[in-house]
Amino acid sequence: MPRPTAAQLAYGSATVIVSTIAMLLLSQTSTGIGVAVISAAALALGLLVALTVPLPRRRGRHAAVRSGGRPAPGLRRPACADARGRPAP
Repeated sequence: MPRPTAAQLAYGSATVIVSTIAMLLLSQTSTGIGVAVISAAALALGLLVALTVPLPRRRGRHAAVRSGGRPAPGLRRPACADARGRPAP
């Protein structure tokens, strides 16, 4: 399983904090069981949000090259280029 990104940690933590405060204020509970249920629901919601944040995709010059050193389909060198991709004289 990959490590969580900074965005996933930030969104998940913010969701837990904001949803806990909102549910406690809206429910006006004062019992220990009520606080525990709200806390568990907020943790579950934060986990759900953290897992649904999209992971970043790798970009750059290596993203266009497939294994074996061949360019991906649709990315071709001009016909006048030499083996290193420089224009022919």
